Formats: sequence, C-alpha cells, structure tokens
Amino acid sequence: MEGGVVEVDASAFRECLSLSWKNPYVLRLAFSAGIGGLLFGYDTGVISGALLYIRDDFKAVDRKTWLQEAIVSMALAGAIIGAAVGGWINDRFGRRKAILLADTLFFIGSAVMAAATNPSILIVGRVFVGLGVGMASMASPLYISEASPTRVRGALVSLNGFLITGGQFLSYLINLAFTKAPGTWRWMLGVAAVPALIQIILMIMLPESPRWLFRKGREEEGKAILRKIYPPQEVEAEINTLRESVELEIKEAEATDKASMVKMLKTKTVRRGLYAGMGLQIFQQFVGINTVMYYSPTIVQLAGFASNRTALLLSLVTSGLNAFGSILSIYFIDRTGRKKLVLFSLVGVVFSLVVLTVVFHQSTTHSPMVSAIETSHFNNTCPDYHTSVNPSGWDCMKCLKASPECGFCASGTNKLLPGACLISNDTTKDQCHKEDRLWYTRGCPSKFGWLAIVGLALYIIFFSPGMGTVPWVVNSEIYPLRYRGICGGMASTSNWVSNLIVAQSFLSLTQAIGTSWTFMIFIFITVAAIIFVVIFVPETKGLPMEEVEKMLERRSLNFKFWQRSSHYGEGVSTQKTQSI
Repeated sequence: MEGGVVEVDASAFRECLSLSWKNPYVLRLAFSAGIGGLLFGYDTGVISGALLYIRDDFKAVDRKTWLQEAIVSMALAGAIIGAAVGGWINDRFGRRKAILLADTLFFIGSAVMAAATNPSILIVGRVFVGLGVGMASMASPLYISEASPTRVRGALVSLNGFLITGGQFLSYLINLAFTKAPGTWRWMLGVAAVPALIQIILMIMLPESPRWLFRKGREEEGKAILRKIYPPQEVEAEINTLRESVELEIKEAEATDKASMVKMLKTKTVRRGLYAGMGLQIFQQFVGINTVMYYSPTIVQLAGFASNRTALLLSLVTSGLNAFGSILSIYFIDRTGRKKLVLFSLVGVVFSLVVLTVVFHQSTTHSPMVSAIETSHFNNTCPDYHTSVNPSGWDCMKCLKASPECGFCASGTNKLLPGACLISNDTTKDQCHKEDRLWYTRGCPSKFGWLAIVGLALYIIFFSPGMGTVPWVVNSEIYPLRYRGICGGMASTSNWVSNLIVAQSFLSLTQAIGTSWTFMIFIFITVAAIIFVVIFVPETKGLPMEEVEKMLERRSLNFKFWQRSSHYGEGVSTQKTQSI
C-alpha cells in the first residue's frame, strides 16, 4: 500500500499475475488504458511497412527522401503538440477524458490516411494520428500508474510498454497480411481505427483516476474506486495517505495561487524529477530505437535484402523480439529495479550498435562491381554510369548513390558477382525480375546481410526490457501529484521532439555520411546516456509516490547504483515503524 514502503522482489511479478483471478478489476483498468500503448506501437510499426508500398504508388515519394521522412515525421510533429497539450488536458479534465480524446483523433487520422489520394492528404492524416498518439503516450501510463497498487505498479505500467511493442508486432503481421491485397498500404493504415474504437467503448465504461478525483474534491468517488483496487485491510490506510497528500498539495496551491512554470522549476523535487524524466525520454530516442522501428524494412533492404516482402518478414522477427523484451521487463523491473535494468540495457545497446556499424561498413566497402557487359545487356543504362569517366571503378553502392534514378540488377548466376547499373523504373525492374535477378534501389547484395539482422535483433533484445520501458515507468511515478500532468506532458513532449529529430534526419544521414557512420553517432550518444543515468536517475523501485518526492528532496549523487542509499533505508525503517 502507499502508506508504507513495500520491499519489492520477484514476488511482485507473481502477484501481478495473480491479479488475473484475485482482482481482475485492476487488470481491466490496466489493459483498457494500455490500448493507448497498442495504438502508439501500431503506428510506429505500420508506417515502416506501408512506406514500402506508398513509394510504389506515389513515385514522388519514392524519388524524394525528404518526402518519405515527412510522411513518418509529421505524425511525430502532431505527437509533440498532442503531448504538450495533453499535460494540461490531463490535469484539467482528467486522465480518462484525455484518453478518449486521443482515441477520437486517432480514429479520424486512420480514416483520412486510408482514403488519401496524394501524399499531402496522407500527411494530414498522419498529423491527426500523431495528435492522438502524443496524448495517449502520457495519459495511458499515468492512468495505469494512479490506478495500480504500489507493489505491482511498475509491472502494470510495464504492461503499457508491452502493449506498445505488441502493437508494433501486430502492425507487421497486418502489413504481411495485406501485401497481396488491392490497396495494400490503405488497409495497413486504416485498420488502426479498430483498436481506437474498442478503447473508446472500454474507457466510457471505466472510472476516472482516483488520485485525480481526490485532487478535484470528488473524494467519495475516489474512495469507491480505491475499495475496488486495494484489499480491505489496506484500503483505509491508502485513503488516508492519499487524502494527506492531496491536502498538502491544495495548501501549497492556495499559498501560491497557481502552478506557474517558474514556481514549478524552483521546486527542488520537480526540477530533479524533470532532469531524470526528460533526460530518459530524450536518450530513449537518441540511442536510435525508432530508426529501427520506423525504418527497419528499409534498414533490412540497406543490408542487401531486395524484396519488400522479405524485408517485412525479417522486420517481423525484430518486432517479435521487441514484444518479448517487454515481457522480460514486466518480470525484472520490480525485481532488479529501474536503474540497474536501464544501465544493463544501454551497455547491450552499445554492443549491438558496434555490430551494426561494422556490418554496414563491410557491406558498403565490399559491394558487387558494375559490369559493362551486364549493363549493356539491358539497353537502358543509368545516365550517370554511361557518362562516367571511369566506369570500370563503379560498384553497386556507387551506382545507387550516383542518382535516385539509378538501380542495380544483380547477376543472375550469383548476386555477389558483377551486375548492371540501370535506370530505376518499373519497366527496368520487371525486366530484371523476368531474368530471375534481384533488383536493388536501397542497399546492395552482401554476404554480411544476415549479420545486420543479428545486429538488429541484439539491439532490440537489449533495448526493449530497459530503455524501452523504464523511461515511461519512471515518468509515471517521479513527479509530485500537483505537477504530475504538466511534468508528464513536458517529458512526453521531449520524447516526441527527440523522436522527430531522429526520424527526420535518419535517411538523410545515411545518404550523406553512410549507414555505418550514422550508427557510430548512436554509439557515442548511448555512452553519454550511460553516464547520465548513473548521475541523474534515482532508483524508485518499491517506493510509494509520496516517498519518491521525499527521496528527491534529500537526494545526493549515488554512483554505487547497485546499492540503495542510506536515506532509503532510513525511510523504510521509519515507514515500517509508523505502520506498526
């Protein structure tokens, strides 16, 4: 209960599982709100596969990298606005209404995208979807956190993370299912309206967050919900603790009239919470996760796998590993703690990024040569190759980088042997395929391609249990109640701004400096993230939300992150004495 610190171990995971029959109401709240995470994940994953087919339908998109980045990134721009406004909506109108509004926007956006007749309309639909995802990204974990018993709070908020990755996995399944259907990408994007509609129905039947109700003076409604969440022997203590916390907040609010930004930032606990919360959200994006999720089929093609369907199928594997990693997080987050889990995650991410950097460097420098004989066989040579001073020095990678209008038709005998540098259009592509050759426009044939898949898989396995989940869990529990909506909105906004920067620049970076150097940049950022976590991120495992605030107030740097601070031990002793 929140009146005292509970020592959390592996039993928290077992207790979370036992809720399914002990108190299904709590799981119902968590799963219903968690559909917001599913929508977040579905949108992240679906666009990566849909983009392959959007490029086929809209030739302007295929030829212009910035337009591909815009289609991905405009949803992120919408999410930035959604997260920023969502903080105010959460505090003013409640967590439940914020989730319902997010679903409505997502539903509208999905319908607009499915009916888009040109890239501009598609981008408008992406903005609507982004607004919904941005609001849901902070409202869903906040609702789950405030409606969960302390002992299993981390595991249940991690459930939201699992549903994000589950949504990504589902999106790849949907993408594969519609690869042969007429209107491929329209179905892929339009299906997203279904879970949004389901969540609207479920959330209409659920109550508001008990914490928000107490804050708004609707104490009896809050008590009724708490009695459904907590066992009878714990509920009164929880009600008293929550009432005291809210009364303290209201007294402070009356003394300062309103929660001004200056006042908020001058508050030590809020400031330290924002350092940790916003920092984690920013680094979550800048270590490169959504380049992997948004562009994983494209990355697979860059590694030398030519077929759209093959790229989607291999991306499905990485998405499945992402979902598996989230399940691991549910088990470990209340066993090992947030800080140790995220540090282990980041060390693994560095290792996997090193693998990807080496693989893409080798693929780039050892691509098949261009054969003049093979090229002349097709009678539609790439103009840049035809006018080149030294065509004998051309390889596949030079052919593709020469112009967006050039493609590489691999040798029919062995894809690693010299091939042809040709004009990139549907006619040439069909001619190449008729001779049982592979057609490349993104990456080149490579004997190292399978290692890129291994590198992507390792990246996901290490990222998902720690950096994939911990930032959302920490942000749902680290801020004082009065500022929780605003601070959560600021942290979510920082996440989406970072997401936008990375997504908008990734393809351009790969073209400008190469894929291997792009991953090298992510390595340096991940090392910086490790240093940041050691210095600025506190351990909140097993702490009631009121105790988290006290811990931030007296916190000093603790470089021995594997140990609890002495203050924590004192807090536990004090709380246990009070409970007795």
